[in-house]
Amino acid sequence: MTIAEWIIMVILSVTLIIFLILGIILIAKLIGITKEAKKIIATGQSIADKTDDIVENVKDMTSIGGVVKTFTDKYVSNTPKKK
Repeated sequence: MTIAEWIIMVILSVTLIIFLILGIILIAKLIGITKEAKKIIATGQSIADKTDDIVENVKDMTSIGGVVKTFTDKYVSNTPKKK
């Protein structure tokens, strides 16, 4: 091999090593980000559940909400279930 071929080989090898190292670092960062995203999603879901409970309580306190809920509970309990 000539000197020019060795120089090209070294440049390509160094470039490959740099991209491999950067790829490994990027994958590790992405795994960390997905773990954080899962935590954020779980927190958001619990907030949504609590908000739903609060809305349900407020709806029960209003006169129309209580009447509608009582009507639907009676209607659903009196309807025969289909098999």
